[in-house]
Amino acid sequence: MTALEKFKGRIKRGFHVCIGLDSEISKIPSHLLSRKDPVLEFNKAIIDSTCDYASAYKINFAFYERDGSYGAELLAKTIEYIPKDILIIGDAKRGDIGNTSQLYAKSLFEYYNCDASTLNPYMGFDSISPFIDYEDKLNFVLALTSNTSAADFEKLKLYSGEFLFQNVISRVKDWNTKKNLGIVFGATKCDELKENIRLFGDLPVLLPGIGAQGGSLEDVVNTFKAEGKDLFIINISRGLIYLDDSISFAAKAKNELVKYNEMIIFLMS
Repeated sequence: MTALEKFKGRIKRGFHVCIGLDSEISKIPSHLLSRKDPVLEFNKAIIDSTCDYASAYKINFAFYERDGSYGAELLAKTIEYIPKDILIIGDAKRGDIGNTSQLYAKSLFEYYNCDASTLNPYMGFDSISPFIDYEDKLNFVLALTSNTSAADFEKLKLYSGEFLFQNVISRVKDWNTKKNLGIVFGATKCDELKENIRLFGDLPVLLPGIGAQGGSLEDVVNTFKAEGKDLFIINISRGLIYLDDSISFAAKAKNELVKYNEMIIFLMS
């Protein structure tokens, strides 16, 4: 299966929630700390419990790279454990030029075997073209992000009168000749989402910011429904994986995920 097929396959089943495996040893349930690899055991339990209901798994590389070679091994083992029919997003926010970008793409897609990437477009097309060359993969390009300081650059007005993030979306559509590009759009920016959703065309959309960051799932879903669009996944990390710290933490995460799915299906109907 290509990455886009995995993305669309889960959406057809009504699954729009992506689970962020931003796992930290200081936040996992204490009863796991006696295990040899407590974070890996935590990740496996979350995956086992949620894989029948998740649209994708997004793994922020920073939570693993900070631990050096051990973290790289933990990252690889976590990715390997995820069922092959579920989209795996390597959230590394790459974006460089020349051979550097080629090697980043090779690492993400060939060594770690991720299905998708997140990319920073601000060095231009040649910084992301090596990722596009992997035609069976999917790349989510940062457009308008969920953080407060997104306004520092992403909402700068250009001479054309458009915001920088709007120009990025237009460029991504132009670059999408291989149909393996999408965008990242913050769920905390719901007013901008409503104003710009028609600009997205048929681009897949990854929306972080629901839950701990304050984004509204209902507002996001209603916005896509109003435009007759369904090519979106909503990432939730802390609001699912750290919902409970008891021995039942994985079951609680699954139950919450099922509730989110049911809410989205209801809102989209």
